Amino acid sequence: MLKKLGGAVIIILIGCLIWLLFNIEEVSKKYIYPTGYSEYVEAAAAETGIDKYLIYAVIKTESGFNEKAVSDVGARGLMQLTEDTYEWVRFRMGDERDISYDDMFDPKYNIEYGSYLIKLLYEEYRDETTAAAAYHSGRGNVNEWLKDPDYSSDGKTLDDMPEGKTKHYVKKVMTAYEGYTNLYKDDE
Repeated sequence: MLKKLGGAVIIILIGCLIWLLFNIEEVSKKYIYPTGYSEYVEAAAAETGIDKYLIYAVIKTESGFNEKAVSDVGARGLMQLTEDTYEWVRFRMGDERDISYDDMFDPKYNIEYGSYLIKLLYEEYRDETTAAAAYHSGRGNVNEWLKDPDYSSDGKTLDDMPEGKTKHYVKKVMTAYEGYTNLYKDDE
């Protein structure tokens, strides 16, 4: 009886693996590289000129698409904005709408502000990797690292980072960005 049961389990597992092989792209799109909140991401990408796949990569890395996420430092929402960052971006946007930091749990506003932050950082650094490092560690840290030849050979882009958490974060964002781009580029 156990031999028959074991054989059946193996057949089921093989069947599942075969199904997965034929459906890997759809499984990847749905579970590994989701595109939730696409209406807001598309609008933010159009408004800022930032690649929508980079925005998705930041959301995936920051919150795993959890709009109610709160970090240990109090960053909120999908793109994990702190109150200071929200205020800085709001000022740079010249946003006079009646919204507050509490609205950063609203996906529409969080994606709008987070994407605008990416735009500002990309305009400053002209490099996705360096902009991602600044998104995570702040402009002050990145500007210091850029002055150090151990971390930047040209003073404009980061070759390395002294903080393991930031290095790990940037690697996750850039890997997700590449995954999104490779998986979805043919759908356009």
